[in-house]
Amino acid sequence: MTQRRTFVLLDGENLDATLGSSVLGRRPHPEERPRWERVSAFIEQQWEQPVTGLFFLNASHGAMPTSFVQALLALDYRPIPLSGSAEEKVVDIGIQRTLDALRDRPDADVVLGSHDADFAEHIAALLDGRRVAQLGFREFTSTQLVMDGVEQFDLEYDVRAFNAELPRVRIIPLADFDPDYFLR
Repeated sequence: MTQRRTFVLLDGENLDATLGSSVLGRRPHPEERPRWERVSAFIEQQWEQPVTGLFFLNASHGAMPTSFVQALLALDYRPIPLSGSAEEKVVDIGIQRTLDALRDRPDADVVLGSHDADFAEHIAALLDGRRVAQLGFREFTSTQLVMDGVEQFDLEYDVRAFNAELPRVRIIPLADFDPDYFLR
């Protein structure tokens, strides 16, 4: 019997764009970038099985961010630099194809790191008894990715993937409200 494994598919463009434009309103400083090794460790602890991290990159302009790729490799992520025409959303297409290929692997659980509704149909097709999750910033996640059977993990609040607190405003369930946090 094959051991269950979790595949973490990260849409680097989507997560980075959301962090920069929607959360910070500017380019993130190094301490404001996610620590991807924390994502793998969190998922491995939550689901108690090995994790394979796949980080999708757009390399259509012919350049590859070599230092970033080296950092991903050092963190045991598999960088997937894709290229295509200007009309093709290469990262989305690559992730969609990977999600489709995972349907043939019943021993594979899946975590999608993206806010993009373009993956909703592919995620829904994986809801066949396996564990499936979406990872990102809850307030920016497409409502199409919020469905029964899909766990939701917040990069900051659940995973604690950042070294710095981000300037986010979120709805706080009353049971979780800590007034001392706001009285600092």
